[in-house]
Amino acid sequence: MDPHRLAQIRSGGGGEGRLTVGSGYLIAPRLVLTARHVLVDQATEKFWPKITVRVGHDRYGETTRATAELLWEHPDGLDVALLSVDREIDLPGAVRWGRPTGIRPLKYEGLGFPWASKAEGREPEHLRGDLSVLSGGKDRYVLDQGPAPVPRTGGGNAWGGASGAAIFCCGYLVGVVTEEDAAYGARRLLALPVSSFAEDGGFVSHLEKHTGGRPGLSAIGASLPKAGLASERTFAERELEKLLTPLFPDPDVRTGHARALVHELGYDANGYEPAIADLVALVMEHRRALASLGEVVARTAEGTVRGALTHLFSRARALECGSLLSVNEYEDLLCLLRRVCDEYPTLLPQAAREALPYVVLPEPLTRLRLDEDRLANAIECLEDLPDGESVPDHTPPVPALLRLVEYVAASAGDELADGLRAWSGTVADRLGVHPGALSERRADAARWAKRPASPVSRVVMELEHDDAVGDDRYRCRILLVRDDGSYRVLKEAESGSKTPQEVASSLSEAIFAVRQEPGQRDHVPWVTVVVDPEGLHLAVDEWVPTVPNDILPAWPIGAEYRVSLSCPELSDLIPERQGDQERRWKIGRGTTLVISQTCESRDQLVDLLKTEHRDTARVVLHSPADERKRWLLATLALGVPVVLWDRDPVGHNDAGGLESLAPSSDLEGLTERVRCFRSRSAACSTDRRPRPSLVWEPEGRHPRIESLQLTDPRRGTQTS
Repeated sequence: MDPHRLAQIRSGGGGEGRLTVGSGYLIAPRLVLTARHVLVDQATEKFWPKITVRVGHDRYGETTRATAELLWEHPDGLDVALLSVDREIDLPGAVRWGRPTGIRPLKYEGLGFPWASKAEGREPEHLRGDLSVLSGGKDRYVLDQGPAPVPRTGGGNAWGGASGAAIFCCGYLVGVVTEEDAAYGARRLLALPVSSFAEDGGFVSHLEKHTGGRPGLSAIGASLPKAGLASERTFAERELEKLLTPLFPDPDVRTGHARALVHELGYDANGYEPAIADLVALVMEHRRALASLGEVVARTAEGTVRGALTHLFSRARALECGSLLSVNEYEDLLCLLRRVCDEYPTLLPQAAREALPYVVLPEPLTRLRLDEDRLANAIECLEDLPDGESVPDHTPPVPALLRLVEYVAASAGDELADGLRAWSGTVADRLGVHPGALSERRADAARWAKRPASPVSRVVMELEHDDAVGDDRYRCRILLVRDDGSYRVLKEAESGSKTPQEVASSLSEAIFAVRQEPGQRDHVPWVTVVVDPEGLHLAVDEWVPTVPNDILPAWPIGAEYRVSLSCPELSDLIPERQGDQERRWKIGRGTTLVISQTCESRDQLVDLLKTEHRDTARVVLHSPADERKRWLLATLALGVPVVLWDRDPVGHNDAGGLESLAPSSDLEGLTERVRCFRSRSAACSTDRRPRPSLVWEPEGRHPRIESLQLTDPRRGTQTS
């Protein structure tokens, strides 16, 4: 790429001062290569009548201005064109044309004039990044840009003006920028390959006329990393060189293994004869190269070579060089775990909680189920986590990932389990893990798999109004509480504020996943919505999730599940409340106080709850509408754990609306009676029906969520 050949193209002359700015490249003394659409008036779809070109770069001497005219466009409508300038601009050297090959991404570069760099005037921008040979189609290269602008608002392209820029790989011109891929937020450009137009008769004839030669395309593959000067190598590089040397006493063996490795990584292996330092450069460039090299060596390693290989893997992890798995091991595991996600969608997160109880799990494994599209990220995050349990004879510890695989295998079907165990055994052998250590982890997994699963007994959703955003926006967190008393917080990739519909959808998705867990009882889940005192008025039970189809109607969550409210914050404000609740649960489960017209004030209500109803656990609250909030807070503050009221009535005269719920009978069935009532209300939405709210404070304290945060999740994860 020669900055002297950079061309800025301005096309206009259509009136009203309109023009198009684009980029190009001088490929011959009077020929400029660019994108066709740079020369077209988008309003009329005709070529602009006036085209000017400025060739050169301000930092490399004088630039040359010239007028130009369209000389050639592709007969099949491809977005490429040749301009003929009105003066000869003779520069030394010649353009070399290339065609990327292989499967490794190539580094690319180019020069253009994007809108994002216009400032006081269009300034040249050095485009650079990766050209992924395997992405795109026949007539399209995908360019993943390194430095990238913020996406432009208002419908414009931040890269507008870079169209027509020539793209170079390894010094060869391989394509022409044609558009920005908006789906990638201005981080990706698309280019037209030179190979798609280099053999067109018109293009060839113009090039032969001006240069005397045809555009012969050279095959270009990614260049192999080479070692730098010894004085410039890092401590890790010097250490790896020492560790690799004992593995290859025979240079021919080293060359054979190295060629197998580079072929696996997608390079051309012909003639590759690396020194140890070059191998180090390769493994530092590709995170799976060291494990892949060791995988090949391990097949025949014995004696001192085997010992050196084990030491290499252990030391490399301490140096944080490379990943745990080789290319083949990673792909094999990905294939196996995809089957697990398909056949047992909740197994991986469940096994991760049990196998790695003190590890800060990757975010995808904190959910109820692991989606296949997040599987690769979960594997990569787990690769660097160690297993801190003891191992015999100072051998390497069992990596956390292998332990998790053993737990998954213990609960999977026979064929899948055999594949997972064979995989972990092979990786353990390659790493030098003692067979006894892996057997211990396998036995732990088997014992866990035989234990009966503790089902989810309650779903707790913590809800708070997001004052920073505005009305009707909430933050929520969902916890799963199990029969054995354990609980887990569900995390989401998007934790921002939500609308009521989004909150209801998050809850429904969590409950759907719960129902898929092995051993989960088939019953209507009980959802406790934790709110602050102001949130007690919210009609959360009436919030409706998004429905994926129009076969079934949208149904409120309170009609789908048993939904009750809880306000533990009051116990922080009134310390004696917790003790009052425990007493009422213990003594007064069978008694109910129905507030009638004889109770005329909050003071009378307090008196009732402090005297003859001191131990009553259930209150059916009928009150004047303007006093309801004060009466409700007083009732809850005095430790009453179950309070039922109607959100709609004006006063005591409407008290009969709740009678169909039999509020004073069977306490344990109250939540289900309320759910069924809400379901009937949803089915008869035109009828005037009560809107029951229910507070149900559970016996015992709510889980206090204090997340364990480690400074470095890769280290010290076995201590808490």
